[in-house]
Amino acid sequence: MLKERLLGAFPGYGMLAEESGQTAGEGEKRWIVDPLDGTVNFVHGLPIFAVSVALQRGQEVVLGVVYDPVRDEMFAARRGEGATLNGEPISPSQTGELIRALIATGFPYDRTKMPEALELFGRFAVRTRGMRRLGSTAIDLCYVACGRLDGYYERGIWAWDVAAASLILEEAGGRVTDYRGWPLDIEGREIVASNGPLHPAMLEITRQSGSP
Repeated sequence: MLKERLLGAFPGYGMLAEESGQTAGEGEKRWIVDPLDGTVNFVHGLPIFAVSVALQRGQEVVLGVVYDPVRDEMFAARRGEGATLNGEPISPSQTGELIRALIATGFPYDRTKMPEALELFGRFAVRTRGMRRLGSTAIDLCYVACGRLDGYYERGIWAWDVAAASLILEEAGGRVTDYRGWPLDIEGREIVASNGPLHPAMLEITRQSGSP
């Protein structure tokens, strides 16, 4: 339905979607769509999942929308115009110390990478107030954007997981990078996201994990 509606309204745009792959467009604009972020949660009846839609122009994401149908919460952002939750402006927390922070992450589907992920999780766990694994990258990032979480990191994510929600977090006033602190590449398979003040402390930990 999303592919039909979006490409029907904007026939010259391309699309990258988790379920249907790449659809070529006529120019530099493309939609990046994850129709169900949090599939495992959905299958098990765990009500933490969302629909994610982003618009990319060249190498820059300029529009992002994440909708949580269970809570009827719509997170949205347009580059340069701030971020909102159901139309109201949002901003991240001001937590400045990891020991006071609630941090989220995810674990890889590739079991050979699990020991490395668990080792990194352990390094965060001993330095934070608490760790969470919600099972939806888009929701994790939006929760950092509105202050429900203080930070999030993960390796092994895809462009459709982060495109919309990373813009929402940036526009809310947070920060997103890769594990070494370089600007986020949405196709780079890793992300560190924070409220801003926590970012240096989070990078101090993630930098120790090596290359993907």
